[in-house]
Amino acid sequence: MLFDFALYLAVGTVAGLLAGLLGIGGGLLVVAALSFTLPTLGVPANHVMHVAVATSLASIVLTALASTRAHWRRGSVLPHTLAWLAPGLVAGGLTGAALASRLPGTALRIGVALFCAFSAWRMAFGANVSADQEHEPRSPWLLAAGTGIGALSALVGIGGGTLTVPLLVALKARPVRAVGTSAACGLVIALASAVGYARGGHGAQGLPAGSIGYIYLPAALAVALASMLMAPVGVRLAHRLHATQLKRVFAAFLLVVGALIASGR
Repeated sequence: MLFDFALYLAVGTVAGLLAGLLGIGGGLLVVAALSFTLPTLGVPANHVMHVAVATSLASIVLTALASTRAHWRRGSVLPHTLAWLAPGLVAGGLTGAALASRLPGTALRIGVALFCAFSAWRMAFGANVSADQEHEPRSPWLLAAGTGIGALSALVGIGGGTLTVPLLVALKARPVRAVGTSAACGLVIALASAVGYARGGHGAQGLPAGSIGYIYLPAALAVALASMLMAPVGVRLAHRLHATQLKRVFAAFLLVVGALIASGR
């Protein structure tokens, strides 16, 4: 148990740093760590991935809150863009959580592994855009985009940054503001999805003590505690550093994580 708690703190530290630096909540790291440790707590194999994804999203609530607060203070959140995205993010998050609660654990495991590969590709080979561009996207199409982002994020246990940041950059938002807005979007997604998983896991058998539906609260709080402390550090780095090399290293790591999750190890 002590080793598990230390692992959650370590994962939360990395997740918080990435949340501030790249606009991603590190959810895939949390899902991977939990998929390895939950079986030792006696969680049935058919529930492991549901609990891992749900707990990741619950931890992202606090991680994204800390990151959003830091970005807001620096003027990096685009409020009108967020307003267009938010309703779709809520609808998608609830829908994705409801769907995931009905999927077999194996199907969810494969889905997360495939998303790791997709995220690795986007991070390693995504187009670099000028940091000088400046635009605040405002369009009804963002409602539909938000729904898709929210649903997929809820299915794989992330805050949606790997989808939101490239979308906003493609729509001519300044990269650092795309990151800040993505953090705020992650907060919306995580809240909606966590509620969905708490409801969807109600009555599930074999879940560890301290669970609320599919959310394993002790792990969520440990990850979130470390993440909240590190997210502002990531925000400061985001305003100072070019993140291309870090993104490529993280892409390689995601490929390894995806392979391990797919293998069930």
